[in-house]
Amino acid sequence: MIAQIRKRNRVSLTITLLAVILLGLASRKYPFLFPAFLGKYPGDALWAIMVYLGLELLMPKASIGFIATCALAISYLDEFSQLIQTPWLNAIRSTVPGHLILGTSFSWWDMLAYSLGIALAASVGHLLGKFR
Repeated sequence: MIAQIRKRNRVSLTITLLAVILLGLASRKYPFLFPAFLGKYPGDALWAIMVYLGLELLMPKASIGFIATCALAISYLDEFSQLIQTPWLNAIRSTVPGHLILGTSFSWWDMLAYSLGIALAASVGHLLGKFR
């Protein structure tokens, strides 16, 4: 059952989170790592997986479903925030960290990538929980 609460290994979660961050950054710097038809969306899915894993670290006793819901909410709010174009916010977005965290322009395709990334992370988390 996806709502089960399971024990999380914080060391393996941290290592996985760092690997996802590195792979996400690599997906933007070296796009040839992924099939060309996927465009920039592997990086978006990895961003959402990063959010999911970060929440797992912050809330070790939360259910997979709760973490997935929170990760989706954060990802969607971040995407919808891109509809707000104010000078001070755009100044933050023009920096590398601001661009990586906040993005620049709204896209429904990004929302799909976030959804698929979080679904993948939750599914893997659920399967791993079955083998403990």
